[in-house]
Amino acid sequence: MRIVSLLPSATEICFSLGLGEQVVGVTHECDYPPEALEKPQLTRSMLPESLQTHPGTSPPADPGRSAAIDRHVRANVHQGSSLYALDAELLEKLEPDLIITQELCAVCAVSYEIVAGAAKRLRGDPRVISLEPATLEDVFGTIASVAEICGVPERGRQTLDLLRAAVGALRARTKSLQRVRTLLLEWTDPPMSAGHWIPDLIELAGGEPVLANAGANSQTLDWDAIVRADVDALLIAPCGYDLEAATLTVRELCASPRWNALRAVRDQRVFAIDGSAYVNRPGPRLVRTAEIFAHALHGDTIGGTLSFDDALARV
Repeated sequence: MRIVSLLPSATEICFSLGLGEQVVGVTHECDYPPEALEKPQLTRSMLPESLQTHPGTSPPADPGRSAAIDRHVRANVHQGSSLYALDAELLEKLEPDLIITQELCAVCAVSYEIVAGAAKRLRGDPRVISLEPATLEDVFGTIASVAEICGVPERGRQTLDLLRAAVGALRARTKSLQRVRTLLLEWTDPPMSAGHWIPDLIELAGGEPVLANAGANSQTLDWDAIVRADVDALLIAPCGYDLEAATLTVRELCASPRWNALRAVRDQRVFAIDGSAYVNRPGPRLVRTAEIFAHALHGDTIGGTLSFDDALARV
């Protein structure tokens, strides 16, 4: 089977199932596992160059950058345009049997309509599947579905057994700990709540998600509501930002009096997280994400020997 993955999370799922050699094309954002970087890339960002963040490079120190990206998204994607371009000519040359895409978020990947339209023009009538997980359990379901469709159901069961065992082990380490009232922001200007699977991960990590929207889209928050909530801990994981960019974003917030009045800020319980790798992608690494959250919320009290220096920074 020749697989084209138009989602970083789907690429990770395919590789976790031992299907890496069958993946013939990916997106420009598919950077994990490292072998994915060797695959032909079918997409590119349509954001202005000044607003793009490139992995491995220092993000621009621009306090207005997050707001500028939000304005661009609202002016374009919400009016029917796409943030991504698809190389239809390369797609045709790759002759895929299966194309994996999504309809969940027009901001996160090339739109389903563009993919479906390009697929109709291909020879061989490839199958197009759309992954739409809204919760952690849904993510596990997509892993099982991809395994079934690709003819490796036993690998799917083995992968899920390992993930569920890790979930059980983490839950056992956090169940007796005091719940930490936690606000995770998926964007900062404007502030946006944690949605979809993220509240599940916070609960698994021993936290109590606050101002979250479990199983549904992120929602814009009012800073007054954030001040009133006055949570114990703040996790900042902007969508598409790596750890360095997320850290810069947190430091930009330090200029706000309302930010500095928050108890979590005063208590130094603010953490930047690599949102691109660990929060925004509904794939196998979400269990590690819950472990990252647990380390931020509870420190060494949860035990374990994993290092999170590549994913988490106290700011």
